[in-house]
Amino acid sequence: MNIIEGNKKDKNFNFAIIQSRFNEEICDGLLSGALNCLKESGYNENNIPVIKVPGAFEIPLVAEKLASQNKYDAIICLGAVIKGETAHFEYVSKAVTDGILQVGLKYGVPVIFGVLTTYDESQAKERSVERENNKGWEAANTAIEMASLMKKIGS
Repeated sequence: MNIIEGNKKDKNFNFAIIQSRFNEEICDGLLSGALNCLKESGYNENNIPVIKVPGAFEIPLVAEKLASQNKYDAIICLGAVIKGETAHFEYVSKAVTDGILQVGLKYGVPVIFGVLTTYDESQAKERSVERENNKGWEAANTAIEMASLMKKIGS
């Protein structure tokens, strides 16, 4: 059996991060987690552009623009959509999820889904604090592994 998987020790990749400003405190926690993961993995945060967008809905458009430039080995998308009293949550969550997926498939670049879709603010805070369950850290870790994997399989 020949198993091929990404190596999280690779250090020669270029990443970009797209961060939503809506739910700013939570998204700042996700960004901090992502940057901490990348720093711990040997990347210089000064070489990683962070593009801030108004809300999660705007993430796919910017991801598509970045992916089309062929400059990044992975794009990390960070945001938080928290359920309220209207159907807005469902529409935004689906649009962001589908949009991020489509960009990755269209350009063959990993576009990592680090967008929280939670039922309340406490769930979002729990997933954006500085500890082992920070979803921004997980998204950056996935970006490293997927960039390595795509290089190995010839992307």
